[in-house]
Amino acid sequence: MQRTDFARMRCPVARAMAVLGERWTILVLREAFAGTTRFDAFERNLGIAPNILSTRLSALVEHGILERVPDGGRHAYRLTERGRDAFPLYLAIRDWGARHLSGPEGPPTVMIDTLTGAPVQAPEPLRADGSRILPEEVRILPGPGANDAVRRRFGEDQADG
Repeated sequence: MQRTDFARMRCPVARAMAVLGERWTILVLREAFAGTTRFDAFERNLGIAPNILSTRLSALVEHGILERVPDGGRHAYRLTERGRDAFPLYLAIRDWGARHLSGPEGPPTVMIDTLTGAPVQAPEPLRADGSRILPEEVRILPGPGANDAVRRRFGEDQADG
């Protein structure tokens, strides 16, 4: 069976999965968000094989999520703006895992805001009035980049997807 190439799909979720969905990628980003910049530190903190780490870092650089910069005769990996934009996504995955997959003792780490000391949580989808938006309260409509298939699927006359 041939694998589906998510990068070729028009769906932004599929395209994001093509970039971020490989099993080590979010963990590499976790380390980058925690301040890790050096290859050896990524390798040590993740317990990942060097060849796999090299492939993941190269892919993140290729996709503009990390940049490889000279740093004292070696190289460092730093988050780009595109990489920093993935922080809320990382927080959502982290919060979900902490809430639903931690043992009875709770999550092994907590994340705090260094300015306030308050716990950091993923942003929730909110209306302008501050009320929470639930999944069943959302409707998907064709966007400006929609093709005919997307317009048929999500057009104004959509019934039950």
